[in-house]
Amino acid sequence: MPEIQIRPTIESDHTWVEQLSRDSWASEIVIAHGKKFIPAELNGFIAEIGGQKVGLITYHIKDNACEIVTLNSLKPNMGIGSALIRHTAEFAKQQGCSILWVITTNDNTNALRFYQKIGFRLSVLRPGVIAEYRKIKPEIPMTGEDDIPIRDEIELEMDL
Repeated sequence: MPEIQIRPTIESDHTWVEQLSRDSWASEIVIAHGKKFIPAELNGFIAEIGGQKVGLITYHIKDNACEIVTLNSLKPNMGIGSALIRHTAEFAKQQGCSILWVITTNDNTNALRFYQKIGFRLSVLRPGVIAEYRKIKPEIPMTGEDDIPIRDEIELEMDL
């Protein structure tokens, strides 16, 4: 398996991160726990293989907690997402964080499986909040993976 290199995002990555956000979430913004985030304006790490960008994680640190805002692996099943999370967890620990957390939606069964498999646990369920988020970001579809209605927000966390 090719070696994954991870580096911090830099200013010249801004356009790429914006486009990845549009491709992934139909907009340059994402909504989580009622807050609007612009991934291109957040700190993050990029995974590269052979100089090609193959993954991105963006994060937000507040107090002793590091929130993963976005995670993209452009080549599935190569360990890119896991490598980005491990790198971010180590960085967050160095910054004094004791918790790493992330939010996904109820339809995202692949993400729910992935996060739990690497050590996250379910911590909060916010039933029905996605209807409110559509008022801020109307691009949020009514259904997601496997035609599951997108309604709820699920928070997962991992102790560092």
